[in-house]
Amino acid sequence: MSMANISDRLAVCSWSLQPKSPGELAQKLKTIGLTRTQLAIDPIRRGGEWADGFKKLDDAGVTVVSGMFESVGEDYSTLDSIRRTGGIVPDETWPQTFENFKVMAPLAQKAGLKHVTFHAGFLPHETHDPNYDKLTTRLVKVADLFSDHGLTCCLETGQEEAPTLLSFLQTLDMPNVGVNFDPANLILYDKGDPIDALAKLMPFVRSCHIKDATRTKTPGTWGAEVVVGTGEVDWPAFFATLLASKFTGTLAIEREAGDQRVQDIRTARQFVLGL
Repeated sequence: MSMANISDRLAVCSWSLQPKSPGELAQKLKTIGLTRTQLAIDPIRRGGEWADGFKKLDDAGVTVVSGMFESVGEDYSTLDSIRRTGGIVPDETWPQTFENFKVMAPLAQKAGLKHVTFHAGFLPHETHDPNYDKLTTRLVKVADLFSDHGLTCCLETGQEEAPTLLSFLQTLDMPNVGVNFDPANLILYDKGDPIDALAKLMPFVRSCHIKDATRTKTPGTWGAEVVVGTGEVDWPAFFATLLASKFTGTLAIEREAGDQRVQDIRTARQFVLGL
């Protein structure tokens, strides 16, 4: 990768734009100046305006570069709430989450996708933690499902420090399980330096989110997500690390706060291309 071809890698996370239909997503992407998206697949699973969404986006000139699966019942209100409800960890939501994954995996395969991302939930730090074996068993089940459909599953970073995630991935040792690296999440969850984390996890990184944040000054609370280029991510060091590792994956701009998402993502695009 060189800085010159970053524009060919840039995409936008569809959920950041809060579109009510594929047509609205295509229109907002056109305003931003990008035609590639990492697409939330759950709306297509639910149907309605999103039924046949892959074809509608293709007809509108939008390329879907990867997918994103939600787990049932995730509550991001506070750090405590997402710790309790996040990913495939909660026993009460795991059965429905996996049923949804079983519906979405063939949809993603039929659309020609090669990888999807999701939040696994908070990984236990110690192998003797009773949740460690439970989460490992569930993740193997998800990875096998995705493998059967030619998909790599990428775990989102941020809900644990990089050494914990690295150790978990090395122990899991499944070739179709990788990382979707989000530098801002490391700051939002206060889980270490994003650049150090990227360097450690690089052998597993398959895609990245372009998102920025400032760290909390109150332990146990969220940091603040901000417009790319105005937060604490060291972007020159971020791209230098990717460049040194000959990274070939997608760079999807994500914005999950504020009420001017199109403008903020367009600013992020201009910032990245100006580095």
